[in-house]
Amino acid sequence: MSSASLAVSGDPLLSADGDGPRPRFTDLVAAEWIKLRSLRSTYWVLASCVVVAVVVNLNAVRSDFTYIDHPPPPMPGRGPVTYDPIFHGLNQISADLVMLAAAVVGAITVFGEYATGMVRTTFAAVPDRRAVALAKLVVVTAVTLVMGTTVSTVSFFGSNAMLASRHVGLSITDPGCIRCVAAYALIAPVCALVGMALGAVFRHATASVVAVVALLFLVPLLFGGDRYKLLRQIGNTLPGDAQSRLVANPAAPIDFGKYPASVHGSWIALAAWAVVSGVVAVVVIRRRDV
Repeated sequence: MSSASLAVSGDPLLSADGDGPRPRFTDLVAAEWIKLRSLRSTYWVLASCVVVAVVVNLNAVRSDFTYIDHPPPPMPGRGPVTYDPIFHGLNQISADLVMLAAAVVGAITVFGEYATGMVRTTFAAVPDRRAVALAKLVVVTAVTLVMGTTVSTVSFFGSNAMLASRHVGLSITDPGCIRCVAAYALIAPVCALVGMALGAVFRHATASVVAVVALLFLVPLLFGGDRYKLLRQIGNTLPGDAQSRLVANPAAPIDFGKYPASVHGSWIALAAWAVVSGVVAVVVIRRRDV
């Protein structure tokens, strides 16, 4: 039952006439959870994303067995070739899929209500728009965090279990592994909040999805390369680049380019994207007309 239906049914906690007590925040969170899980598209997007992302990661490791068993000769001037389980087991293709799915789900939670007009019913039942927006943030963050954590943990432990027979697998206690798994999981809620902010700004399905794709995947192309230091440093603060830096195996000889991002800076960048996106979503929902 949504917050609106609770108000219409006479529940004093969600009375729209102002005579009853104000709704508890937990009631708003429960209502937003019901809205989210009542959409079939949410199940399909989240479930298919988890399955496909995990399969892509595990298949990437499985396809490397021949390479591991028969490593190529070292290139001139370089040491012997070593296999990096993090690079293949938590690869960027799956990360991009998780980012896109989480951002779209975040955007849907906002523009979906505006597109159907249900947002008017929601605000009639609960005039406190900021509380409604915060409840959406809590639900979307929690759901996408579960999605990201599932993909990250299953991919890490599954891929390294497969690599155990080749004696190149890693343990979660090895240096940097917890950081890699955590960053791989946290990119999902960060991108979901970005999607919510864009959904609140555009309030239209096509515009929101296009904006998500442009910001997360096209804009970083403008700041790639190492020719200009300022552009590279800006690129390092984008969500995908920050996540890639954090998921990099510290034990592997990875080339981060001429102006690499720091681990601390990458954590700060992800946190900043989450906070700023959440603030934008709340402010826009609260201030703009329905």
